[in-house]
Amino acid sequence: MRVLITAGPTYEPLDPVRFIGNHSTGKMGYALAEAFAEQGAEVTLISGPTNLPDPASPRIRTTRVETADQMYAAAAAVAHEADVWIFAAAVADYKPREAALNKIKKDGDTLTLELVKNVDIAATLGRTKRAEQFSVGFALETNNEEAHALDKLRRKNFDLVVLNSLRDPGAGFRHDTNKVTLLEAGGQTTIFELKPKAEVAHDIVRTVFARLPYRDA
Repeated sequence: MRVLITAGPTYEPLDPVRFIGNHSTGKMGYALAEAFAEQGAEVTLISGPTNLPDPASPRIRTTRVETADQMYAAAAAVAHEADVWIFAAAVADYKPREAALNKIKKDGDTLTLELVKNVDIAATLGRTKRAEQFSVGFALETNNEEAHALDKLRRKNFDLVVLNSLRDPGAGFRHDTNKVTLLEAGGQTTIFELKPKAEVAHDIVRTVFARLPYRDA
């Protein structure tokens, strides 16, 4: 089995020293890469900027990127040959229309930035997904969690969405734990309690294997 995983944040440069980003650490995506590799899968891990070392498993090939455009290009290059897609990265929705060539100097009390939409990696690749491929997305929400997650499932052609809420203590960014709900295209919902991200990864992997037409990695 071949698995594509995106992980971590993207950094969208404002100038040579500043960027638009988020608090993603990449821990969930890296844990998923390890969990799939333990089951014998060949994993391509496309990682945004993180402080995590490359996974040691010889079954995991890590590609480091910074921007959403770079992550999309790396994912698109291997998506057609992957059996499972896992979109765990927290990709910036917007980027500056133009990055300044030199450091932006402080001038006045306000600074106006023109932002444009980034490529929606999961949605764009979702339009090319074949029937035998399985796609998993993540939804980190702060309100109307399930409604937003189900909307994302439909729009991006996911088979499964992993929902977590920043309102749950110990879940989301900057934690070694997570509390998730799995929402499936077939209508099934599975709620897990708070647990270490490594255990959450194994829960997700078991669910993916159970839904595939074949079980052996």
